[in-house]
Amino acid sequence: MFTSPGHIAFSFLSIDIYWYGIIMSLSILSGIITILFIKNKFYKEISNDRIFDISFLLIIAGIIFARIYYVILDYRYFLNHPFFIPCIWNGGISIHGAIIGGIIAFYFYAKKHNCDYLKYADLFSFGIIVGQIIGRWGNFFNSEAFGLPCNLPWKLYIPYNMRPVEYRNYEFFHPAFLYESMLNFLILIIMLFILNKKSEKKNGIIFFTYLFLYSLVRILIETIRLDSVLNISVVHFAHIASLAFMLFAFFGLLYVNLKKT
Repeated sequence: MFTSPGHIAFSFLSIDIYWYGIIMSLSILSGIITILFIKNKFYKEISNDRIFDISFLLIIAGIIFARIYYVILDYRYFLNHPFFIPCIWNGGISIHGAIIGGIIAFYFYAKKHNCDYLKYADLFSFGIIVGQIIGRWGNFFNSEAFGLPCNLPWKLYIPYNMRPVEYRNYEFFHPAFLYESMLNFLILIIMLFILNKKSEKKNGIIFFTYLFLYSLVRILIETIRLDSVLNISVVHFAHIASLAFMLFAFFGLLYVNLKKT
């Protein structure tokens, strides 16, 4: 059984330090370390300075777009509580928004600095997926990303005030965050297999594979999640966004494989 210890990890000089912020910082740091490790083994021609420049850009763009995306989806709440918009330490960022922000920001960076967009996308995909594996645990401390009620040994306790109204009489739920974290780890293994086995380096294969598989994982996870921000009728908006990402990734893979090297 999983039980969250709460939002706040500790207080320092009367300042509350949140678990969510700690986990997010750890996920970013782990992502950068992963990128540097992969670069040193498979992309030695890329400089560390370039990695740090792009990492800083993607972190800033990712956080901003992730929050904007979430706020737009839950606009009714934030129209009534505008001062909560910058409070990301309470949760409320979307990986779909972060990916969109990263793609847009790096497009302009690559254009300005004449970088091979798909090569860098492949490399940074490893940092992104590692960040997601760790970052999902931030949802645990915020009692977020939970699924339907269950009574399995790995059930997750959700506080009364965090439960959807129609499920207030249930205490334990599927730890959807854990399922996604584990499936993301499987995606990482597949990406590493592709990196090691592909005989002909076609830039973009790893990135589009990551995007396709992660979108598939989100579609599966969203079928049991209860705390998705926005539903259109009975369809989670995350399903729609993930399907759009899958189509984009599918055509990206076609383009890469048909493209003459």
